[in-house]
Amino acid sequence: MDNMKSAVKAYKTAQVDAAILGATPHELVGKLLSRAIESVEEAKGFMLKGEISAKGQAIKIAISIIADGLRSSLNMEAGGEIAANLDVLYEYILQQLMKAHAENDMAILAEVVSLLSEIKEGWDGIKPASAQTELQTQM
Repeated sequence: MDNMKSAVKAYKTAQVDAAILGATPHELVGKLLSRAIESVEEAKGFMLKGEISAKGQAIKIAISIIADGLRSSLNMEAGGEIAANLDVLYEYILQQLMKAHAENDMAILAEVVSLLSEIKEGWDGIKPASAQTELQTQM
């Protein structure tokens, strides 16, 4: 049974790696936003079921994506005020995730999903003119 779990985990990792390798920077940010939203939704489900450990793991994934992926990829020079505003918003979201975990608060998780969904909707509306422009204007 453990071998089966290991094989499934390796397959999922390979799928993620393949998806990331072929992604443009713009697509990668979209994928990170989608995965962060998915993780928070999973945390909500685990919270409802009383699965505290799984809830914590899902929130940890969302925090990692936001802090280490989205927030760290902000280009403050090229992004100007938009990047600065996103930085503040990401910091708020991170604080809310920690608060939701500590207080077991479903409403806070719903707020985080709403905020991340708005960011994703805006990001998806951006169509870079070229790969060079995309790299320069990335969040």
